[in-house]
Amino acid sequence: MTDDARTAALRAQVNSLLPQAKTDLAQLVSYRSVADPRQFPPEECRRAAQWVADACADLGLDDVGLYDTPDGSQAVVARCPAPAGAPTVLLYCHYDVQPPVDEAAWDSPVWELTERDGRWYGRGAADCKGNIVVHLTALRALRNALGGNGYPVGITLVSEGSEEQGTGGLEDFVPHNAELLRADALVIADCGNFAAGVPTLTQTLRGNVNVLVTVETLAGPLHSGMFGGAAPDAVAALIRVLDTLRDEHGNTTVAGLAADQVWDGVQYPPEQFRVDAGVLDGVDLLGSGSVSDMIWARPALTVLGIDVPPVIGSAAAIQPSARARLNLRIPPGIDRHDALRALTTHLESNTPWGARVRVETEGTGSPFRSGTGGPARRAMEAALAAAYGRPATTQGQGGSIPLCNVFADTYPDAEIMLLGVEEPKCLIHAPNESVDPSEIERMALAEALFLASYTR
Repeated sequence: MTDDARTAALRAQVNSLLPQAKTDLAQLVSYRSVADPRQFPPEECRRAAQWVADACADLGLDDVGLYDTPDGSQAVVARCPAPAGAPTVLLYCHYDVQPPVDEAAWDSPVWELTERDGRWYGRGAADCKGNIVVHLTALRALRNALGGNGYPVGITLVSEGSEEQGTGGLEDFVPHNAELLRADALVIADCGNFAAGVPTLTQTLRGNVNVLVTVETLAGPLHSGMFGGAAPDAVAALIRVLDTLRDEHGNTTVAGLAADQVWDGVQYPPEQFRVDAGVLDGVDLLGSGSVSDMIWARPALTVLGIDVPPVIGSAAAIQPSARARLNLRIPPGIDRHDALRALTTHLESNTPWGARVRVETEGTGSPFRSGTGGPARRAMEAALAAAYGRPATTQGQGGSIPLCNVFADTYPDAEIMLLGVEEPKCLIHAPNESVDPSEIERMALAEALFLASYTR
């Protein structure tokens, strides 16, 4: 079969499977699979895991199991051995999702897939249940095209159960089960295109450092009228130390961390970024570099949360303590341990008035850079070009996937490629998350073409 004929046959198969893809996604979205028992029952994650395992078994992946990982989550592993001489491909995804954040901010039910304006809405519709559906649709299309007679390469599908919580269950599992998951190429479907319709491989990921910083100044709260002016206010002290983490232009300014790196790949037009990010009219973008520099190449410090009295219910009192949760994203070239030390030292050195400060580490993850030029990469680039009708490009991503570094360390000879359906309009992690069904269709076609053509 010629390349054009194979593309046409698989395109027809994927197109015919879109109703099934929507049904699959609706079922997956209905599981409230937030891997945090403080928020949702653990059985919701177990039900999602079992559904993925059953779907894999239906696709002829005959070695299917649910594996306990050290953080208490379960990973789905489904395998089909490679024909003689053929490579094995690992297909990664995760079935756990972020919490809804604010259910009142959703325009349709959080856990019910809803079609609106040509998009499918629901928590996890893109991140990462939409990518699970891409894997299933690609495998189903390829299997149908081959008459149900297996696959041209070995397949190992891995679906993680706690990725969004960052508790490292699969990261700990992989090195101790290296042979179970060994593959020649790894397709990490937890990223997305630069824009819908623009096939994109993610080249770099920023690493991650999360800390809690607590500032204490008093033995207890004090009347702001009787003591205010001389008594040290812990909230004000925390605000001052947090303010040192950015300059007047919005550049991250952690002492000891370089923040002048330049991104040399695709550039993100500021006007498009403003639209994608929903920046309000008249509000400036941050930083002295280009948008691509700021989101892919340089460190970025975000205040994730602050523990202070809420406005409603607050009293006229000076607070004795305050706490903040901080997230520092670091680009390739910065070691996570060095970044943690630099952030900790900066916070301790910049806390005013002799206030007591305590910095606790929540977690860290290393940045990542994928390789280029191997046979799997060439096959994937050709598959993306055929599926989308235009050449693939590359981008960085501000998010972190620590598992990529574990895979790279465990399988140093394997090619790792990052892609998926999570383009900017998906609003992953936010209210009203959605996916463009055309992205599911084209990405599933690209994956099916890749699996059909990849040879070592």
